[in-house]
Amino acid sequence: MSSDDFRALWDQIVPIGRDERTGGYLRYAFSEPELRLRDWFTAQARARDMPVEADGNGNLFAWWGDPLAGGAVLTGSHFDSVPQGGGYDGPLGIVSAFAAVDVLRARGVVPARPIAVAAFVEEEGARFGVPCLGSRLLTGAITPAHAAALTDRDGVSFAAALGAEPAGARPELLGRFTAFVELHVEQGLALADLDSPVAVANLIWPHGRWRFEFTGEANHAGTTPMTARRDPMLTFAFTVLAANKEARRLGAHATMARVRVAPNATNAIPSSVVGWLDARAAEEATVTELVEAVRAKAAERARRDGTLLAVTAESVTPPVGFDAALGERLRTLLRCPLLPTAAGHDAGVLAAHLPTAMLFVRNPTGVSHAPAEGANDEDCAAGVRALADVLAGLTGPAQPTAARPAQPIAPAEPA
Repeated sequence: MSSDDFRALWDQIVPIGRDERTGGYLRYAFSEPELRLRDWFTAQARARDMPVEADGNGNLFAWWGDPLAGGAVLTGSHFDSVPQGGGYDGPLGIVSAFAAVDVLRARGVVPARPIAVAAFVEEEGARFGVPCLGSRLLTGAITPAHAAALTDRDGVSFAAALGAEPAGARPELLGRFTAFVELHVEQGLALADLDSPVAVANLIWPHGRWRFEFTGEANHAGTTPMTARRDPMLTFAFTVLAANKEARRLGAHATMARVRVAPNATNAIPSSVVGWLDARAAEEATVTELVEAVRAKAAERARRDGTLLAVTAESVTPPVGFDAALGERLRTLLRCPLLPTAAGHDAGVLAAHLPTAMLFVRNPTGVSHAPAEGANDEDCAAGVRALADVLAGLTGPAQPTAARPAQPIAPAEPA
């Protein structure tokens, strides 16, 4: 797999969902761009004689080998993005998985056990609010009823977008897999100073999302004296600053970047403000302390502002340590460093059910969830070769066949 080979495949998806004004991506779950990418996935699988299986939760699986043989190794990632996100977070893992299949076939290798490429739905949680929703449904970490009732900002439910009630836990499908390896662009600069284009992840920080609802009294911006106001925006603004201060004090990460205001008018004091806190830290106890400290400060400020506060945990993920034996096997095979990550992934959900590992590909900017996110083609090609080596090792012993060059794959027709 050369950098040119990688670029030829990568260029097929680059325009899909891209905002030409900003360079960012708008690929929400089941939106028109994400549906086009799902069609692309099916076309790539078909071109490689890999049957595609849908699990009833929005997740897709393309199989190389008998889907019912058991002992399969799973790889892949997700297509969806955060608003104005980068192009590599998620799709790189899927493109690299298909490219790794091409590499193995070009080497003349037939795995002794099946390989499946996955496209998980709603990993970012940008549309329906719960991250890793597809993998949570598959593993039973969220009930079908709960997931079905989730709505986007336009009131469309997950069930409506899916076109059916989600199937929920699929233990018989999970039981076919012996390991999951997810390749992902690095979300930071750790590899920029190391002489390695690839790393193996060893753990995911604990993290979660909490909804802070501030309720006050709507009124006129011009006729209401400052001393007579019950303005929830003041309480919210104080809470944002408190979250920043407490995170710095504890050595944690806190972000309040999403907000909903009613009635959201320039000349009206709002009746309510809803803000979401994203909290992360190396230790679970630190996350708990951070959220409680922010809640306490917000509650005290609400008392002084004459507003009301309600806090709801929307998703909470404990620390995830990836399978140590598998991680060491990959690190030794690839001769690359181990790195932790503060970002959540489908791999973190699946790690509770089967041996799981992650590969990171170097990101020269260190930027993620933004247009400047990226990786150069040489490093991406190195990531593909590394993934191919890992898949060969996990599905061996392999049977050599007559080597054949990877065939160029035509892009899918637009949906």
